Amino acid sequence: MSAGLVARPAGRHALLVELPDAERTGAFHAELLRRRAAGTLPPVTEIVPGACTVLLDGVPDPAALARRLTTWELPSTPPADGDVVTIPVEYDGPDLAEVAELWGVSEDEVAARHASYTYRVAFCGFAPGFGYLTGLPPELHVPRRATPRTRVPAGALALAGPYSAVYPRATPGGWQIIGTMPDPSRLWDTEREQAALLTPGTRVRFTPPGARGTARATTHNDQSASDGTRHGTQPKPNER
Repeated sequence: MSAGLVARPAGRHALLVELPDAERTGAFHAELLRRRAAGTLPPVTEIVPGACTVLLDGVPDPAALARRLTTWELPSTPPADGDVVTIPVEYDGPDLAEVAELWGVSEDEVAARHASYTYRVAFCGFAPGFGYLTGLPPELHVPRRATPRTRVPAGALALAGPYSAVYPRATPGGWQIIGTMPDPSRLWDTEREQAALLTPGTRVRFTPPGARGTARATTHNDQSASDGTRHGTQPKPNER
């Protein structure tokens, strides 16, 4: 039985699945997608992950599916493979010095460390194209700003709690801004078949100027090395 999974009907044709942490939520979401692609998942219209929940909608018999889900054996972490979206960024944000102080390193080291990790889109949030990215180790989590800004510019790369994110459009926000994506319009483009560049489960790397890799946001088939590098106050989910 999958440890910690609790599934409850959330309407006549919906099921809300609660999991103990973000890692298990990501693993469960990945398993749902794998089984749907293989044709072994019962009929489900929508799969919507949250911080520690996954909502299944369009389910003919939620109670029956809930019983079935509790028999699944799941890994404790999401798979570390699949496509990687590479996003170019300048580490030039107004809160870079504050984050450097919180981390106990130089501003250059903040950029180097942040760009060294592979992130995963855990879920999408308040604005179209806004993905909550996990992947920073706990010792690098930072609090939200004591006083939120009335306007965070589009393209701002920011941190809060365990999350990194890039703002797809200008909005108020209280996250620590450490950098800038030069072309944030790529995050949400309704002219594409899939409007959102970042979708739940997608892996993400940030590339500073001069780093090895592409000069624009692209999606690749990942060929990860053993260290995860491709060759070539904690916020609530609705806070930003």
